[in-house]
Amino acid sequence: MAKKDLKIPPKALLVAGIIYSPKVSLEAITSNLKHLFGDIILQAGPVPFTWTDYYEKEMGPGLKRCFMAFDSLVAQDVLPHIKLKAMDLEEKWTEQGARKVNIDPGILTAERLVLATTKNFTHRIYLGKGIFGDLTLVYQRGSFSFLDWTYPDYKSEIALSFLSQARRMYLKKIKQQRG
Repeated sequence: MAKKDLKIPPKALLVAGIIYSPKVSLEAITSNLKHLFGDIILQAGPVPFTWTDYYEKEMGPGLKRCFMAFDSLVAQDVLPHIKLKAMDLEEKWTEQGARKVNIDPGILTAERLVLATTKNFTHRIYLGKGIFGDLTLVYQRGSFSFLDWTYPDYKSEIALSFLSQARRMYLKKIKQQRG
């Protein structure tokens, strides 16, 4: 294949999963995320974060989980940059080295959900700037499919309902852009 035949994939819908302490208001988080990433077109939650106690040691008890989708479509290769911006924002709510907010941005396309992470693992692909892409869910045969490593909260009804609705909104946006 010649270089001239290479194709840039369509832009993706920027989404984020947020876990936060009751010490931080969701309104403050939302306001800051809007400032960074634009208008929020879809939100699910908050709901109690009960899938694991992994974050409690750092963030404390009573954690909440919500999901957000943003209006602007983004180039798929900007995910590392977006993750770094999210990490900068998390620092705003860090007390004595402990985060009170965890923001996991991702890109949603017609085929998949990829989350950004700083942690390497066998199934993660290095994207640059210290950031890895985690293929979290794939869309096939009319619904999202889990992978062996899909986080339990991304298998939940609230996540799947949110992502299905976000995917429909994304497909509509892509169709409108194509004319």
